[in-house]
Amino acid sequence: MNDVSRSFRGNSNAARDIAHHLHPYTNFKKHEATGPLTIVRGRGIYVMDDDGKEYIEGMAGLWSAALGFSNERLATVAYEQMKQLPFYHAFNQRSHEPAINLAEKLKSMAPVEMSKVFFANSGSEANDTVVKMVWYMNNALGRPKKKKIVSRIKGYHGITVAAGSLTGLPNNHRSFDLPIAGIVHTGCPHYYRFGVAGESEEQFATRCAEELEALIVKEGGADQVAAMICEPVMGAGGVIVPPKGYYEKIQAVCKKYDMLFVADEVICGFGRTGNVWGCQTMNIKPDILTCAKALSASFLPISAVMINDKVYQALMMESDKIGTWGHGFTYSGHPVAAAVALEAQKIYDEIDLFGHAKRMTPVFHKHIQSFADHPLIGEAMSVGMVGALEIVADKKTKAAFDLATVGAGNRVSNHAQALGLFVRNMGDRVAVCPPLIINEAELADLFGRLRQSLDAALADLTSEGHFKG
Repeated sequence: MNDVSRSFRGNSNAARDIAHHLHPYTNFKKHEATGPLTIVRGRGIYVMDDDGKEYIEGMAGLWSAALGFSNERLATVAYEQMKQLPFYHAFNQRSHEPAINLAEKLKSMAPVEMSKVFFANSGSEANDTVVKMVWYMNNALGRPKKKKIVSRIKGYHGITVAAGSLTGLPNNHRSFDLPIAGIVHTGCPHYYRFGVAGESEEQFATRCAEELEALIVKEGGADQVAAMICEPVMGAGGVIVPPKGYYEKIQAVCKKYDMLFVADEVICGFGRTGNVWGCQTMNIKPDILTCAKALSASFLPISAVMINDKVYQALMMESDKIGTWGHGFTYSGHPVAAAVALEAQKIYDEIDLFGHAKRMTPVFHKHIQSFADHPLIGEAMSVGMVGALEIVADKKTKAAFDLATVGAGNRVSNHAQALGLFVRNMGDRVAVCPPLIINEAELADLFGRLRQSLDAALADLTSEGHFKG
């Protein structure tokens, strides 16, 4: 009897999951046939399934578990806050100390001067809030036509109706009737894939800025285009690091057309790129900044939107004019989540987590670059403590494997899981984004398992005739 069929017997976790649980990002028919991998506990950078097998969580869960999967202090803070004030809201001028303290802390950490902090529960909700803020602000300023927002192909900003529209990935639009009107996408700044023969990285960055300006003009210019949103480093699109000078060029275009610049720091924030913020790594000066994930080390759901005074003054004026800022969530700034997030920031400071991440960055980079000469790898890319390997069928031509029939990236991910390592394949780009607490020995173990996984996939592809070398 194989492992899958054994796990479906009786009242097992797998059988009950298939019967009752609708999963995100899942092929439901496939799930009925193969079932889930059920994780039951965590320790440091490791998690364990219900068969007792341990895995290195090479993706920090979903780019997010900065402190790994066990921390007694955060558990204690959550428990103590639950005893004191387990819930209260922030509607109608109500407040509580955890939200006040966390807002104050975030403002002190911001990469540029910010005025106010709004809380939500996820990156998607934070970016959805930004869309409404942009629309509300321009109504307040008497610019009812200035509503369009520019995002990027392969950008990821969440999955609510508005945030999912900002996202520039086909599977987040297909069959959902997205994107909504007023959301437009400019090109992806991935030099390896979209640079043309003879074009330098600087020339590519210039072309990206020129294409952005042409799109803005096409969409109505300064009268109609209101904002642009960018991840400093594109995450779910494949860990794409724009070329040097790119952000200076596109921010100049946005300034020319009086557009807000929104930094989506949901993945990049809190040390991931080697600085506190990806904005600092990539020289971005945002008007609005969203963050989530490592805000609470992912121990509880919480996100934040930081806005500068220009944005705040418009929101304040309109809320006074019409009587309210009619937006918010029951759990905006939930006291337990806020208390845990604040404690996470204290821990980051006390253990110098951001400094540790910066010190580990060259070690991480060396490991990623060690794959550059692997027969399957076309590009090995990293910044800070996040990186990706692009699998190709031909290194010289950059020709890709057929995703539907070969699925090279999926093969690597499956081999890694068998070896006790979780990575994430986005097509044939394989991402690595471990908890920031990881040490040198653990990094060596992680990348050793990843190399074994690539070698196993290479053997498969060669024996099946997909790879000629």
